[in-house]
Amino acid sequence: MNIKKLEKGSKYTGELPKGCQFCRQGRKMVMLVTGLCSLSCFYCPLSAKKKGKDVIYANEKLVENDEDVYYEARTIDALGSGITGGDPLEVMNRTIHYIKNLKKEFGDNHHIHLYTAYTPDKLTLTKLEDVGLDEIRFHIPFNYWDKMTGTGFEKTIIEALKTSLAVGVEVPALPDLKRELMELTSHLDDLGVHFMNLNELEYSETNWNALISRDYEIRHETSNAMKGSQWVADAILKEVETTMALHYCSSRFKDGVQLRRRIKRRAKNTRKESDIITEEGLFIKGIVECDDMDIAYKQLKNEFDIPDTLINIDKEKHRIEIAPWILEEIHEKIKYHCFIVEEYPTADRLEVEKRPLKWPP
Repeated sequence: MNIKKLEKGSKYTGELPKGCQFCRQGRKMVMLVTGLCSLSCFYCPLSAKKKGKDVIYANEKLVENDEDVYYEARTIDALGSGITGGDPLEVMNRTIHYIKNLKKEFGDNHHIHLYTAYTPDKLTLTKLEDVGLDEIRFHIPFNYWDKMTGTGFEKTIIEALKTSLAVGVEVPALPDLKRELMELTSHLDDLGVHFMNLNELEYSETNWNALISRDYEIRHETSNAMKGSQWVADAILKEVETTMALHYCSSRFKDGVQLRRRIKRRAKNTRKESDIITEEGLFIKGIVECDDMDIAYKQLKNEFDIPDTLINIDKEKHRIEIAPWILEEIHEKIKYHCFIVEEYPTADRLEVEKRPLKWPP
């Protein structure tokens, strides 16, 4: 079998699923339509702020209205969206709304794939197809991997294959279930499934205890991947002959390729003139902290003749942002707390470093 290599240890056979092609470019928006799901898969990595909560996120942006979604898609020059959860079928009307409106806003070529661990019937599949869904990815719970015959998962996959949808299965490569995963792979190939994605198992704040209780171990102290997951995925690609495309997506690929490229694109599209963008796509900003921002803003702008484009008030984070090269020059002459910060260009603006320039006496 011809195994093709991607960046950061990822690999595939056959043709890489279209949804994955856009993810690789960093041009696929992650659209979480709800954190609700009736299943309790022990390896689910969804964060505590989303898991079990009926919230909507477009990438890292908490969604309040449709414009939030469109804005986020534009900031990464999105060529498509991945509808996820929780489980999107928990909120079927909402899911249909977003598929329909994303297609309306960005055109029929905006590629949309959807993940589900449920077993939608023929009517549901037809509704999804009719509003423009391009690709469906079934997440089959691990306890079904070696006993698919006659199950609702087998039946829904057979129905999905009768539609125009690209039909795939996406599961984590569990280190202790190589045999079961091999049986699943062969069964899916016999059904005619188009592709199968194997994700490297990762720990998170919400699944850590469950993974450790099964005696899983961390692959490396600097990684959140679990030992043995890549080995199992490699075995599937090498040992199971399929006409179905197989794709192993490593933890390093998600962070070092997909996320990094998306972040760099968002940084380029959202930067202020006062921001510096690092090689990793993060923002470097000059920050002034004070009690009365309006007074401080006027005083700094006038006293040092700072152009409007290089200074602004950030009300959300309660700070004044000044171009870092300017703040480096003037910080000794002002009376406020001054910092150089490095943060993600994402909607949550996660701060990774805060270096003080000056603490007032």
